[in-house]
Amino acid sequence: MPVAIRAYRSSDLDAIYDICVRTGEAGGDARGKYSSDRLLGDIWAAPYVILEPEHAHVLDDGTGRPVGYIIGTADTATFVERYRAEWLPATADRLVDGDPRDEEMLELHRHPERMLLPELHDHPAHLHIDLLPEWQGKGQGRGLMAAFLTGLRAAGVPRVHLGMAPENHGAHAFYQRLGFRDLPVPDAGALFLGRDTSPL
Repeated sequence: MPVAIRAYRSSDLDAIYDICVRTGEAGGDARGKYSSDRLLGDIWAAPYVILEPEHAHVLDDGTGRPVGYIIGTADTATFVERYRAEWLPATADRLVDGDPRDEEMLELHRHPERMLLPELHDHPAHLHIDLLPEWQGKGQGRGLMAAFLTGLRAAGVPRVHLGMAPENHGAHAFYQRLGFRDLPVPDAGALFLGRDTSPL
């Protein structure tokens, strides 16, 4: 089977967790950094594919195995409400205090309202995109972005934003090539970019 971009399937969930942790350190491998290698996925990946799977796409290596993904939400405010009402209770038994390595991530997890920044109000959708290192630089990220933007346009969403680690210069250049522009968000601790949902 050829490499393909396809819709997320529930059987992809473990692969989504794996890609998330293997790209979770400003694009590098975060395995071993936290008490569980699934912690990052529980915050930055799984809630999207579970709560809003219609906006999740994967890069399939041709064997059925995802090697990259783009995930997100069409409406950040609604996603935040669902994260608090549905995802926090669903993960309460496994995302617990006790390991100091996890404290910062658990704080983010328990305060989903952090996603609601007034400077991003005009960009209601947001996304996360990650590809395993060996699949980067081959045009597949652009294909994933095109699929995601198509879904947002179909849902009537005008603009989208993303947040990223400022030190990930390669990712910043990639987003700029796709038409994203920096959005001024003071004291955010992250770099935010946005664009409209017109085709690439």
